[in-house]
Amino acid sequence: MKDIMIKDINEEERPRERLLKYGVNNLSNEELLSIIIKTGSKNSSVKTLARQVLTEINNIADLKDITINKLVNIKGIGKVKAIEIIASLELGKRVYYENTRDFSIKLNNSSKVYEYFKHYLYYEKQENFIAVYLDSKSKIISYKTLFKGTLNTSCVHPREIFKHAFLESAYSIIVLHNHPSGDVSPSEADIILTNSLFEIGKLISIPVVDHIIIGKNNYYSFYENMHKNNIVE
Repeated sequence: MKDIMIKDINEEERPRERLLKYGVNNLSNEELLSIIIKTGSKNSSVKTLARQVLTEINNIADLKDITINKLVNIKGIGKVKAIEIIASLELGKRVYYENTRDFSIKLNNSSKVYEYFKHYLYYEKQENFIAVYLDSKSKIISYKTLFKGTLNTSCVHPREIFKHAFLESAYSIIVLHNHPSGDVSPSEADIILTNSLFEIGKLISIPVVDHIIIGKNNYYSFYENMHKNNIVE
């Protein structure tokens, strides 16, 4: 069966024209992806390419995890189209997280920190280490992702954490990282690092008030378990 090309579809039924006429909310996933992909290949229409991409995932939420390598293995999706799809997904994610930021919230307990950052880290496939810099009222001045990858004492440098604290004139710091496995139990490296950060913060009078590990649907607070892990108060 011959593939129907976009030029063969009535103009008002083409994805871009439908977006203009009916609004972006009324387009299907296939149509939205078609607009991002822009053009078809020699043998496939742009809508067919979009459909093929969608068949690679179980549901639309899984599109966030698709990789360039997986995309270029789809016939008709070259490296340029793959890069454009990945870039569009990342931009959408950044817009969403920027829109949900509220620096007026007081992060004065562990559960608030978890609720604020859980969506930021939920989809990450590797560990991300974030330092949150607070003012004297426990409101966010800024936060920074400082390290990516498996945490250990050699890759997480306290000087980077505290350097930004001085630059931001922070009153205190909360650090957090995610466990992509979902298991929030702290490793030995997590405990050693936390002890070190708590001690340094105490010495320079910019306390690290908590280190929180974020899992899929739960968290672990070193502050809440301070005595269990022999954390320095």
